[in-house]
Amino acid sequence: MTILYVSASRAPGRMALAAAAAAVIVAASVVATFAQAPDPVIAKVNGVEIHQSDLTMAEEDIGQNLPQGGEDAKRDYLVSYLSDMILLAQAAEERRLQDDPAFKRRATLARNKVLMETLLQSEGKKSLTDQALHAVYDDAVKQMGNEEEVHARHILFRVASPTDEKASKEAEDKVKAVIARIKKGEDFAKLANELTEDPSGRKDGGDLGYFTKEQMVPEFSTVAFKLDKGSISDPIKTQFGWHVLKVEDKRKRQPPEYDKVKPQLETFVERKAQMELVNKLRADAKIERLDKPAQPQAQPPVQPPK
Repeated sequence: MTILYVSASRAPGRMALAAAAAAVIVAASVVATFAQAPDPVIAKVNGVEIHQSDLTMAEEDIGQNLPQGGEDAKRDYLVSYLSDMILLAQAAEERRLQDDPAFKRRATLARNKVLMETLLQSEGKKSLTDQALHAVYDDAVKQMGNEEEVHARHILFRVASPTDEKASKEAEDKVKAVIARIKKGEDFAKLANELTEDPSGRKDGGDLGYFTKEQMVPEFSTVAFKLDKGSISDPIKTQFGWHVLKVEDKRKRQPPEYDKVKPQLETFVERKAQMELVNKLRADAKIERLDKPAQPQAQPPVQPPK
């Protein structure tokens, strides 16, 4: 028999098992359908088998509350966790707790939750076809259209408070002095490494890489996209302080490689399929709220007299 513990608190302590022991048994057929083969028996507790798949599900149930340690220690903990669960479940059955209405409601909720998650998982996996993934990718590439990207470097002198006029004036003067040095032939990237106060700690010559207009604050991106390749800006004031930027290159936005974004595509396609299933079931269902007054049906619009 395969069992699954559904924890209300998700706490791994053994005391929490007793509080939720009434909800530990779920239909074996639901789990067995998706158990990986081979699924070896790891332990037996009063004749009840604990399979490798049970350890996997127990680990998912405990989540981040699983104590830290090596693989052996983790495995021992999970076996102990499931063993206690089985023992408490058996003790609960001896006391006929399964006949209690509260248990039945909790068990129904646990069963429905597992069925829901299993169906959503199945629907998501079924949707992951090459055709679906490429369709989403191709549509995203089309939407990018002819969007432009700029490759720029910048040097920033920070201003801690936007209302500090003295500090702002000092930062502006620093930018003007740097611009004068650049115009005399000094290397922009070298000056950026020496002087920039970029809060990200960027020291690679002030390189911002390629970016679109929406990826930068408006004051910065407006100037960047107006300048020609190789141009140096006048002082630019933003919420971060005073900047000078150099446009290194301009190009049409390049789509990311399919293989690099495939995990994101899979997540999108899976969730889309799952949500479509939920919406369809909702639309076909009769859902009644008994805790609220019935909503009046929408009346058809009144037709004007002919």
